[in-house]
Amino acid sequence: MIVWLNGAFGAGKTSTARELVDLIPDCTLYDPELISGEVARLLPQKKLAEVSDFQDLPIWRRLVVETAAALLAEVGGALVVPMTLLRQEYRDEIFGGLAARRIAVRHVLLTTDETILRGRIAAREDVADDPEVNERNRRWCVEQIEPYRAARLGWLAGDAHPIDNTTLTARETAERLAEAVRDGVAGVCEIVQTPEPTAETVAAGVLLFDERGRVLLVDPTYKPGWEFPGGVVERGEAPARAGIREVAEEIGIELRGVPKLLVVDWEPPRPPGYGGLRLLFDGGPLPAEEAGRLLLPGPELRAWRFVDEEEASRLLPPVRYARLRWALRARERGAVLNLEDGVPVG
Repeated sequence: MIVWLNGAFGAGKTSTARELVDLIPDCTLYDPELISGEVARLLPQKKLAEVSDFQDLPIWRRLVVETAAALLAEVGGALVVPMTLLRQEYRDEIFGGLAARRIAVRHVLLTTDETILRGRIAAREDVADDPEVNERNRRWCVEQIEPYRAARLGWLAGDAHPIDNTTLTARETAERLAEAVRDGVAGVCEIVQTPEPTAETVAAGVLLFDERGRVLLVDPTYKPGWEFPGGVVERGEAPARAGIREVAEEIGIELRGVPKLLVVDWEPPRPPGYGGLRLLFDGGPLPAEEAGRLLLPGPELRAWRFVDEEEASRLLPPVRYARLRWALRARERGAVLNLEDGVPVG
């Protein structure tokens, strides 16, 4: 189990976490800030200069998950993780990666009064020898208050158990938090548990269209980027049938007939991924009345929308967009295209 302490900079996450490890049996403190320090030493400066926050680096998010899993395998019990997470897609990626490893996460938000936050940031101790660096760090922390406020009023409101620690000491906050975990008030986050592949996989996606020819995309909660309805083909299952099953499970739409194959794309292994075959099928037009009945399973999908090709290029990761682009060309030509890593061959 992981108890994830979220909140703005200055909310007292680390001091609360240090108290909490004494209140939860077999508990260990795990601070992802350690990962930030190691990433700073591992990556070249030109790569670090591309981002203003370590969380924007995919390697950071991946290492946070892998380190947590390795630490739990080594020490067992529970981990307390004090770390600000304000971007929902990063929460989805990290919590989804933990869920895939069968690690339950209890998400707690420390909701400290903003005046207190600003005072703590202004009074924070210098961590660098250079006064300009310290002042820049303080300004950066203050700049994060507005994103924190937006996240708190938005996605965080329904995702994390809030504890107002404005008038509480770190010990009192930890005691209240431990009680919430013990009584189940701070419950386990509902997020799909998608097992990590151990070999190449075959996946089937289905393209569905509205009356204007726009394609339906869905937003998974457990990985970054938008996606097509579909999923991994199970052992002994025909790919087209897998697409039909996944569409019914994911969005509650029963397809009439077997969809037509548009593209077969071989995705090469990119560690830690194994790659495999990715197939896209033509599910045809989805009447407006059926789209109105579309249902999303909360732990798996967050949103859906019909998009044109230009909007799809902004929502889909590059390899999925390339796959979609050629699938649309195949649909226009009435042909099936063979791709390797999103590029036609043969």
